[in-house]
Amino acid sequence: MLLELAIGDAYGAGFEYADIGMIRQHNNLARYVQHPRHNIHPGAYTDDTQMTLAIAEAMVSNILWEPLPLAQKFVEVFKRDPRPGYATGFYHFLQQVRDGEQFLKEIKPVSDKSGAAMRAAPLGIYPSIDQVIERCTLQATLTHNTPGGINAAVAASLMTHYFLYDLGPKQNLGAFLEKHVPGRWSSPWRGSVKSQGWMSVQAAVTALTRSASMSTLLRTCIQFSGDVDTVATIALAAGSCSHEIAQDLPPHLLDTLENGPYGRDYLRQLDARLLALLETYKS
Repeated sequence: MLLELAIGDAYGAGFEYADIGMIRQHNNLARYVQHPRHNIHPGAYTDDTQMTLAIAEAMVSNILWEPLPLAQKFVEVFKRDPRPGYATGFYHFLQQVRDGEQFLKEIKPVSDKSGAAMRAAPLGIYPSIDQVIERCTLQATLTHNTPGGINAAVAASLMTHYFLYDLGPKQNLGAFLEKHVPGRWSSPWRGSVKSQGWMSVQAAVTALTRSASMSTLLRTCIQFSGDVDTVATIALAAGSCSHEIAQDLPPHLLDTLENGPYGRDYLRQLDARLLALLETYKS
């Protein structure tokens, strides 16, 4: 899950809000591309993956699922490895806060954008729908305590849950989400994806239902244009859990994914710990 979502994030980072002509020319999975305006190095992941690491690490370390420990984890994961890709205001906020206590005291969690949804995929591992919703809602309220922010996050976490627990065919994913969280998740997404969280999730659902392979899924996410790194992060996390989707991402995208202290090898190790957690819930 983590490797695939990081590939989606890193690949999508080269196309985020890029011109449609540039997308048509370069969206062929041949390599990670340099964004025409941003300075993110090709193959480097962004805040989407980094904040997902915070959630995944909190899960496997079995910390108390409460605001203060989670806020502390958000601060810790950022400060050990600051990187571009965050919204400017939130990046500066994370730079200046010392710890989780200050985070909770000073954060203004009024956003309806995609930050809580982009990090929600690992939460689908929990064994019941109610537990996924409860834990995802709590993590979302720390930064996106709005109906739109929370609903998008819950929908993103339930996407992975749906596939991990084999709750139905991928064509029924949108209808399943609509039973549990407000939103028109089964309506096909059309056009560019803007910054609201529900847009990224709805686009990800559309891409999943249209794709039979991870390669097609990744290209489809990018073709929407707009906030495509987040769409790809959410969609590839879910797609990696589906037995209906061929796991055929090009090996060179894995080989050239960043591999610093928290890069490819670390993601693989954390993925193994998440899988072990899943197996305990299924046994």
